[in-house]
Amino acid sequence: MPVERRQYPVNLILDGRPCLVVGGGAVARRKVEGLIACGAMVTVVAPDVDPDLAALAQSGVISVDRRAYQPGEVAGYRLAVAATDDPAVNRRVFDDGEQARVWVNAADDPASCSFTLPSVVRRGPIMVTVATGGHSPALSTWLRRHVEAELGEEYVVLLTLLSEERAAIRAAGRSTEGLDWLSALDSNMLDLIRAGQIGKARERLQACLSSS
Repeated sequence: MPVERRQYPVNLILDGRPCLVVGGGAVARRKVEGLIACGAMVTVVAPDVDPDLAALAQSGVISVDRRAYQPGEVAGYRLAVAATDDPAVNRRVFDDGEQARVWVNAADDPASCSFTLPSVVRRGPIMVTVATGGHSPALSTWLRRHVEAELGEEYVVLLTLLSEERAAIRAAGRSTEGLDWLSALDSNMLDLIRAGQIGKARERLQACLSSS
């Protein structure tokens, strides 16, 4: 069993920020895809890289340096991921990150991580994450698939209705605090949205909030 280390959940804003991925295989590719999805400026350092990573570099989406990691270079980045098949290299990246105060994740090596990556489900602006504290990435993936199956596009419509109503209330100079949003969510709004009755779902939301 890994040593239990309590973790502080946070969503980082990486848009336009330099991030380093050390490694060029399939695991590194998945880490790169997650970073560029959030707008990070990604540099990959590895002697050899996955063809998909090479294609991303060719199109200018990421930068690739085809060489070994150089001790200390993590200091030039805001965040780093070590995804090589060499535990010594991954540990070197982590140790350098600790010295430079750069957050480092080492794939499948919780002891060499200053942050871990949860399994993620995205539906538009909605993001749900699942983590097991490093005990079982497989369980994280299994749970993510269950959440993904439940979290359909109707939840994005629901979010839009809630966001629009919140904006309208604030535009009218009223506070959105103290309103019974949870009663609205516990009503049959989702069923109405699934049936294509968006207008009725909006009316249900407004009725719940006006009675609170």
